[in-house]
Amino acid sequence: MELLNRYLDRSNSVSSVLTQEIIKEETLRDDLKFYFMSPCEKYRARQHLPWKLGVQILKIVMITTQLILFGLNNQLVVSYKEENTMALKNLFLKDYSGVDEDDYCVAVYTQHDVYDSLFYVLDQYSQLGRLTVGPISYAEDDDGKLLPLTICKEHYKRGTVEPSDEAFDIDAQLETVCMSHDPKTANQWKTQNSSFFDLDFYRLVDIKLTFQLKGINLQTVRSRELPDCYSFYVTITFDNQCHSGKVKIFLDTDSQSSACRDWKISGTAQKNTHYLLVFDGFVILVCLTSAVLCTRSIVLAVRLLQRFSRFLHENYNRKVCEDDQGEFLNGWYVLVIVSDLLAIVGSILKMEIQAKSLTSYDVCSIFLGTSTLVVWVCVIRYLGYFQKYNVLILTMKAAFPKVLRFCCCAGMIYLGYTFCGWIVLGPYHEKFEGLSRVAECLFSLLNGDDMFTTFAQLKDKNTLVWLFSRAYLYSFISLFIYMVLSLFIALITDAYETIKSYQKEGFPLTDLHKFLREQNNLTVPEESSQTDVKLRYPVFCCCQRAPENDDVILIS
Repeated sequence: MELLNRYLDRSNSVSSVLTQEIIKEETLRDDLKFYFMSPCEKYRARQHLPWKLGVQILKIVMITTQLILFGLNNQLVVSYKEENTMALKNLFLKDYSGVDEDDYCVAVYTQHDVYDSLFYVLDQYSQLGRLTVGPISYAEDDDGKLLPLTICKEHYKRGTVEPSDEAFDIDAQLETVCMSHDPKTANQWKTQNSSFFDLDFYRLVDIKLTFQLKGINLQTVRSRELPDCYSFYVTITFDNQCHSGKVKIFLDTDSQSSACRDWKISGTAQKNTHYLLVFDGFVILVCLTSAVLCTRSIVLAVRLLQRFSRFLHENYNRKVCEDDQGEFLNGWYVLVIVSDLLAIVGSILKMEIQAKSLTSYDVCSIFLGTSTLVVWVCVIRYLGYFQKYNVLILTMKAAFPKVLRFCCCAGMIYLGYTFCGWIVLGPYHEKFEGLSRVAECLFSLLNGDDMFTTFAQLKDKNTLVWLFSRAYLYSFISLFIYMVLSLFIALITDAYETIKSYQKEGFPLTDLHKFLREQNNLTVPEESSQTDVKLRYPVFCCCQRAPENDDVILIS
C-alpha cells in the first residue's frame, strides 16, 4: 500500500510538472501569435485597441499639415531672397542681361570696361535711395552711423611682364590694399583716390567691393504674418585670376533675417502665432508618444525572442535561426522612431523660427521634409496587410540585398568612367568640367536622356580627344544600358517570380512557424476576408495563400 502511495505521489508530481510545462508552452505560443497579429486581429482576439495605428494615422495628418504650412511660408522667404538678389544685380552690374553667364554674372574684356563697371557700382551705390523701388537702404551701426562700403584690391607685390620678349619677373607674394568711405560720397572716390584706381592689370588678381544693406519683407503682411527684417551682405568681385584677358564679375549675397525692432501694423488683423506654436507642440507630443509605443514594442519583441530562445534550448537544445530572429526585430519600428526624432527636431526649429529666434529655414526644411518622407514610407507597412500591394513590397524586400551587391560592383565601373571622363573630356566639354557634373551626365546617359546633345557639344578642336570621346561614350552607353540595366531588371524579375512561386506552393517553414502551427488558440473569425489574414515568413512576410485549419497567422 505504501509503495502504491509513493507511486501515485510520484505520478502526480510528474503530471504536475508536465502540466506546468504545457501551460508555459501554450502561454508562449499565445503571446507570440498575439504579437504577430495585425491591429484588427488583436482587437478581435482580445479587444486590444490599436493605439499605435491610431497614433500613426494622427501623426501622418499632423506632420503633413505642419509641412504644408511651413512650406508656404518658406516659399515666400526664398522668393524674396531670389528676387532681391536679381534686383541687386540689375542695380549694380553694368550691362547685366538678367541671366548669368555660366558661373559668373558679367564678363568684360577691356580696361575701359573694367573701369566703367567699377565706377558704375560706386555711382549706383551712392544714389541707392533714388534708384531702388523696394524697401531697401543702407545699413547702420549701433550708433546710427551708416556702415561704409569697402573696396579691396589684391595683386602681386611686384612684377614686370613682357609677352613679346617672352620674359617676366613676378613676386608671387600677394598683397591686399583696402579703402572704405561713407556711402553718400562713394561717387567722389574716383577723384579723391585716383592713385588707388590706377590698376596694373598684369599684377591685378581681383577687386572686391563689400557693403551691407537692410530690407523688409513686406509681402507677408498680405498673409497676416509679421514681416521679417533682413540684412544683406553684398560682395561684388572682379576676378582676374586667370589673366586671360577676360575679367569675370560676380555678385554674391548672404542674407540674415531677424525680428524688426520697431513695427506697427494697422488696417488688418495680425495672425496670432500662438496657435501655430501650440500646434507644433502637439506634434512633438504625438511624436514622443509614437516613439515610446514603438520602443515598447521593440522591448516586447526582444523579451519574446529571449523566451522563445530559452524554450528551444531547454526542449530541443537548438538555437534560434537568423530568419526567426529577423521576425522579432522589426525594422519598421526603428524607421518610425527615426521619423519621430526628425519631426521633433524639425518642430523645435520651426517654433524657434516663428519666435524669430532662429533663421535656419533650410535646416528646418531638411528635418521636416525627411521626417515626412519617412512617415509616408512607413505607410507601406500597413499596405502589406493587403495581398495585391504586398506582392510589390515582398519583391522589393527580397530583391534589395541582391540589388545592393550588384550596385556595389557596377559602381566600381561607374566610378572608373567618372574619373576618366573628367580628366580627359573636362577641358573640352562643359558637362565634364567637374566630378559631380560628370557623375550627373553619366547617370543621365544611363537613363537614355540627352544623348545627342552630349555627343554634339564636344569641341572637335583636338582630333585625338574627339576620337577618344566617341569610344568612351559608346562603350559606356553600350555597357550600362544593354548589360548593367538588363541584369538589374533581371534581378528584380527573378525575385518577383520567386515570390509568385512561393505564393502557389507555400513558403518554407522555420522553427518559429512550426511551433505556432501546432495549435491555434487565438483564431480569427471566419467572416474575416483574405485581405485581413496574412502569412508572415522570414524574407517574404505578409504573403497570402489559402489558409488551412492549422495555419499560423503572422503579421509583419
